Amino acid sequence: MHINRYGKIFSKIISISYFITVLFISQYFGVIQFNLKPSETKGEIPKQFEETKAALQEQMEKPMIALTFDDGPNAQFTPKLLEGLKQRNVHATFFLIGENIEQNSNRNLVKQMYEEGHLIGNHTYRHLEITKLSDEEAYEEIKSTNDLIESIIGKAPEYMRPPFGSWQRNLEKKMMIIPVLWTVDPLDWTTENVDEIVNKVVTETKENDIILLHDCYNSSVIAALRIVDLLQAEGYQFVTVDKLLLN
Repeated sequence: MHINRYGKIFSKIISISYFITVLFISQYFGVIQFNLKPSETKGEIPKQFEETKAALQEQMEKPMIALTFDDGPNAQFTPKLLEGLKQRNVHATFFLIGENIEQNSNRNLVKQMYEEGHLIGNHTYRHLEITKLSDEEAYEEIKSTNDLIESIIGKAPEYMRPPFGSWQRNLEKKMMIIPVLWTVDPLDWTTENVDEIVNKVVTETKENDIILLHDCYNSSVIAALRIVDLLQAEGYQFVTVDKLLLN
């Protein structure tokens, strides 16, 4: 968090300008072909570009929210969740526990998450409350999971969710990692009632919210996919937390 507001706005302007510039250059150098007729290239803005620009603008104007999952990966339920998110073209953020990564074939699930465009975050190695540990113990809880994730996807996480929401501020600079909490919590780990989970999230969620769920329960996975369907129908777009924090 601690991200300068003006820096975020400037970054967004630069990103949009870069996209438009690349699109024009790509067209004229043949990287992207619009298949235009000769009469359409004489000083006129290509129709295809206008359509692309309109689609981009429409997407940018949709209110953004982030769907996040703690305590995975889970060999039984995470694959079902990943398949459902892929079908819906939705990217989420997964805060992983080191011990769980090392179980069964869960390393492959981490790789799949990353390759399918999801953001991978740290949730400590043993799901211990950071504030009840010494500085050295807390450091090792985070570092061991960072190292494990990096060995799978080629880079260490930049974001983490501290278990129970308890955090030591001095670790941010020491670990070069950003803590991410949440704004909507249906307490899905306390119930198997899918409707209850869905209703709580859908009725409470608003723009820029971060939704907390868990991919280690079947009821949570079923609820998550229903939540996506309902909130997409309301016009929301799901993004990873890094994009939300930079918005």
